[in-house]
Amino acid sequence: MKFVKALTLATVVVACNPAAADQKPAAHDTSVQAYVHGAPQDPTKAWTQAAGGRIYDTWWDALDRKKPQNANPAYPATGKRTGATTWRCVECHGWDYKGKDGIAGKDQAMGDRYTGIKGVRGARSMEPDAIVKLMRSPSHGYTSEMIADAELLRLAEFLRSGQHDTDKYINRTTRKVSGDVQRGATVFQTVCAACHGLDGRALNWGTPQEPGYIGTEAKSLPWEVLHKMRNSHPGAAMVNLRALPFKDAIDTLAYAQTLPEK
Repeated sequence: MKFVKALTLATVVVACNPAAADQKPAAHDTSVQAYVHGAPQDPTKAWTQAAGGRIYDTWWDALDRKKPQNANPAYPATGKRTGATTWRCVECHGWDYKGKDGIAGKDQAMGDRYTGIKGVRGARSMEPDAIVKLMRSPSHGYTSEMIADAELLRLAEFLRSGQHDTDKYINRTTRKVSGDVQRGATVFQTVCAACHGLDGRALNWGTPQEPGYIGTEAKSLPWEVLHKMRNSHPGAAMVNLRALPFKDAIDTLAYAQTLPEK
């Protein structure tokens, strides 16, 4: 039991680590394999949206596939990323889904992800089959061996109905979240604290000198944290808040920003 618990804890450390998105999640116990990589017999819309959100994040970890060995030929020369990470949707379209017009703009908070590519907000009006076709086109280059058609339909559901507009809640300059801190405390203390501890410091994915706690990441990368709160971290046994009202996630993120950074 201690060994299984250790594996599960290691998984959660990476699962809740927004900064570790380019890393392979720690091995999870086989008892949760179906939850992490499988699909329900009758998937709900909320499950499908969250599953698509994980594909948007890091599809090979979400789907238990081999990590690409080479850079995506369609990744623009204006980008600064290399290797497998260029195959991640978020690298071009951003954690706020607005691409060059959002936080991944040249002079914005996450300008290191600037590629000059527009966001995916327009996909909300696209038909699912059209999204699948676009993903297969040279502008994206995903093969069926990478992501099957049925899995691309999960991504399509996320793009069509699972996005959120962060500009309404997160200040691009200060990164401050506008939410009900007290309401967020009730969610965090009854759900998130099971892994992160009541002060958000039970897990540290940084170093003793430069810790990575919930409070640390919520302040520096609120857009990424919000995405993972609603969709889970790809490849790990992490709960998400997709089934709850969106405002609950915003309020929880606002509360997380009050937690210790060190």
